[in-house]
Amino acid sequence: VQLQASGGGLVQAGGSLRLSCAASGSIFSLNYMGWYRQAPGKERELVAVIIGGNKSIYADSVKGRFTVSRDSAKNTVYLQMNSLKPEDTAVYYCRYTAYARTYWGQGTLVTVSS
Repeated sequence: VQLQASGGGLVQAGGSLRLSCAASGSIFSLNYMGWYRQAPGKERELVAVIIGGNKSIYADSVKGRFTVSRDSAKNTVYLQMNSLKPEDTAVYYCRYTAYARTYWGQGTLVTVSS
């Protein structure tokens, strides 16, 4: 499985960005797929994931601002990020897990200026 993430960039506080992660290879429908992030000097943390294709889980810090979605036909997961804050600045990683195997994308940098 390979994951190709895109969509990061520089945005002002209050702005929006949309991240995309396209998966290729042996993709199974019952899986765990979504987004984590790692800010400088901090550990990687969950942002938003979709489990089994229909259950979404969000970090408390992004609830109401971020939306994770999936296009199963394209094996692509998206993260719509609205009302961005400087504390959202981080490298965002796409993650795919199925049958106890986990894959990570290369990371895309999101920088939110105040």
